[in-house]
Amino acid sequence: MASTAEQHSLLEDVQGVLAGSLLASLGVVLLSSAKLLSGGTAGVAFLAHYLMHIGFGPIFFVINLPFYYFAFRRMGWAFTLKTFVAVLLTSVFSAILPRFISFSLLDPLVAAGFGGLLIGSGMLALFRHKASLGGFGILALYLQDRFGWRAGLVQLCFDGVVLISSFFVASIGTIAVSVAGAVVLNLVLAINHRRDRYIAV
Repeated sequence: MASTAEQHSLLEDVQGVLAGSLLASLGVVLLSSAKLLSGGTAGVAFLAHYLMHIGFGPIFFVINLPFYYFAFRRMGWAFTLKTFVAVLLTSVFSAILPRFISFSLLDPLVAAGFGGLLIGSGMLALFRHKASLGGFGILALYLQDRFGWRAGLVQLCFDGVVLISSFFVASIGTIAVSVAGAVVLNLVLAINHRRDRYIAV
């Protein structure tokens, strides 16, 4: 029996974007606390954060600004607006949460695993409400919609490029653990984000 897509309500979109942003922010805090890296524009923001000692949140917000024009042209104003809000919330939450959360013991591999899981789950929530964390995520979603390429696998390729660039500023051990986190993140997306399984819009 064929299923018909059901439109998300405004309240559902609000809670989805808010929950996704909070999950991603907590994942960012875990990675940052362990001095780890990530892929995509978040990875670029992490690199700038460690090199210039500027907060992750402001850098992440600024890096994503050039991608909104592409998002509007290719994905529409609703996607662009929700993505802008998600990026803004993630930037703000990732700056605020360290004031309330600290870790006296945090194994880097544990931070990578749970950080990747949290960010991936946050991105999954955003994807299902037609939003993203900006940057390469916008392009990954567009390529999935346009060519049927799995968003998680496309994101993994972009993440790999950023992590390879990290060899100039981080140790091999740190990068290896960061790669493990990136794999967890993108497996969450690759396994769970399929348009033929999730029909709400």
